[in-house]
Amino acid sequence: MSGKSREGFPARHPKQLIDKKELKNLIKYSPQHIARLEAAGQFPKRVRLGNNRVAWLLSEVESWIDERIAERDATDQPS
Repeated sequence: MSGKSREGFPARHPKQLIDKKELKNLIKYSPQHIARLEAAGQFPKRVRLGNNRVAWLLSEVESWIDERIAERDATDQPS
């Protein structure tokens, strides 16, 4: 296997990490707001990679997004 998925994009590692820049592209929150959500247990916790480097598990962030969508869809259901 060449490391590429069928769609021609690089194959995704099951524990793929994303940095702050990539997170900002997915979640349109300020870094301060994300930190507040993390502290409150309402957002996936960051993984410390070094003294000045952090990342998030993409799968956890995607699950968090899916939960927000499910909450939206549940409230949009007609009575």
